[in-house]
Amino acid sequence: MANPTETPAAANAFDSHHPPSRELIDQCVHCGFCLPVCPTYVLWNEEMDSPRGRIYLMKLVDDGKCDMNPQWVSHFDSCLGCMACMTACPSGVDYSKLIEATRAQIERNHRRSLAEKLYRRFIFSLFTNPNRLRLMRLPLLAYQKSGAQALLRRTGFLNLFPKQLRAMETLMPQISPSESIPAVTPPQGAKRARVGLLLGCVQRAFFPQVNAATVRVLAAEGCEVVAPQDQPCCGALLVHAGEESAAIVLARKTIDAFERSNVDSIITNAAGCGSNVKEYAHLLRDDPQYATRAKAFSSKCKDITEFLAGIEPRAKRNPLRLRVAYHDACHLQHAQGIRLQPRSLLASIPGIELTEIPESAVCCGSAGIYNLVQPDAANALGDRKAQLIAPLNPDVIATGNPGCLLQLQSALARSGRKTPVVHTVQLLDSSLRPRFSDSTSDSNSLSSSSSLSGAS
Repeated sequence: MANPTETPAAANAFDSHHPPSRELIDQCVHCGFCLPVCPTYVLWNEEMDSPRGRIYLMKLVDDGKCDMNPQWVSHFDSCLGCMACMTACPSGVDYSKLIEATRAQIERNHRRSLAEKLYRRFIFSLFTNPNRLRLMRLPLLAYQKSGAQALLRRTGFLNLFPKQLRAMETLMPQISPSESIPAVTPPQGAKRARVGLLLGCVQRAFFPQVNAATVRVLAAEGCEVVAPQDQPCCGALLVHAGEESAAIVLARKTIDAFERSNVDSIITNAAGCGSNVKEYAHLLRDDPQYATRAKAFSSKCKDITEFLAGIEPRAKRNPLRLRVAYHDACHLQHAQGIRLQPRSLLASIPGIELTEIPESAVCCGSAGIYNLVQPDAANALGDRKAQLIAPLNPDVIATGNPGCLLQLQSALARSGRKTPVVHTVQLLDSSLRPRFSDSTSDSNSLSSSSSLSGAS
């Protein structure tokens, strides 16, 4: 992508509501340590599509030397927001705060085309509403089971659809049997803690087996699990895309729902959701009624692997004879700093051979709604990840985010591989269940189990 043209003496296009912090902008010393881990720079080798290039573009607008024109905006739209640059940065630049503030400015001050606005509105109205997603299950199941999906894919008729709709169809999960989560699940044995479970949106509707596995594991480890039935979307997709006002509304409702539950910890099992709820104090910093409550709420939030790694294991792990490739979800490893905990939990399962995927710091291309709005770049990154996985020849791939599950499944399918992709907690759940003894814990029995149904 070409550099946007500088316009001397242009008015500062950022409005006064939380523009990107000049202190953070100036903290970047343009050293280039971020370049090898930035997915778009890896793909295109363009300076303006790197973290330091985007920070320079922020500075141009802040200095009044550039307008917020479509070319300028395109460099921020192409950013995955994976935060790999934050892990690599020796200066500690909080790029997450910069990109989210910039995207909020774009959504308030830049006029998108009507088609783009309608498409984004459709995505947010659907994927941030668990009830609407749940209603999609039946027609999607009919589409898959009737043979219509196979026919459309085999005949190439899907190629006549717009690119974004093709991307949405390709990423469609296999609809698995629904598993409802009780409002309260009692612990097995003496109670160690009372924890809340953030159910998520895509997780709740399309990966109910992940939530069910999370509850079973927590209960087996002596936790009483509370799943507030009135909890809404946490707002992660909205925050990461710059839709700040709508995200604030959902954050308040989420806090309300969990405050009534009186829990010790709040467990997340979707990396993007987890990184978002941990930042509620920042999102609600201007709200006098919620600022303090948001800080208390965020302090309780823990990823499922983070929580389990912090308590002494109680439940017996039965052997699973599997070669597992672990994929780091970006908002788990970079935004939340959680890398060792999932690996240690998997390594605690007897029989598992854990293998590392090269370029683990580089995003698979999921990144919230990225694979829906930037399908070409997302597919290129997904295909790159699939090529790196192939030589490892794993029995199963484990990760910690529903978006990664969908992205990796799609990329592997394009490469002709049918390797199951599951959530880390599903493997742990399977090892805790008695029928997965040493004599039955091969990859075939595992992928066909109710614990992992719908993940392959």
